[in-house]
Amino acid sequence: MIDYRIDRGSGVPAYVQIVEQTERALRMGILKVGDKLPTAKQVVAATAINPNTVLRAYRDMEQAGLVELRRGLGTFVTRSLARPAAEDDAPLRRELTDWVARARTAGLERADVLALVTTALDTYDNEHVHEQDSRTPGDREPNKKKEEDV
Repeated sequence: MIDYRIDRGSGVPAYVQIVEQTERALRMGILKVGDKLPTAKQVVAATAINPNTVLRAYRDMEQAGLVELRRGLGTFVTRSLARPAAEDDAPLRRELTDWVARARTAGLERADVLALVTTALDTYDNEHVHEQDSRTPGDREPNKKKEEDV
């Protein structure tokens, strides 16, 4: 089962944080189709947020087709976001977990770690978009589009 963590200082609404955390758990394979999410009452007890906030997050996820609310039974995952080979990511997860531990030990806050990772991703993506742009249109991979083509 997933344990939600609400960061009140992030500026991100609590219901969005619940949706994002659920999507991450689905993407990582932590939550699977058929798994039951915690009840609104359990989330409220763990996070001290308003029950309507939890219900809004669950309704948003239901509208997105990620979960199904079954009256009297709970909320169940109906769709996975995990890539087919997500289980092969275990070595990368271990390396990243070790790196995060080193970063936190060095005094970096959560926002600092996120900023570093986001910057690294942006740098990587920008470099690869430029590589793609330097090729002639016929050299591009068939299903890849330039950013401005999207």
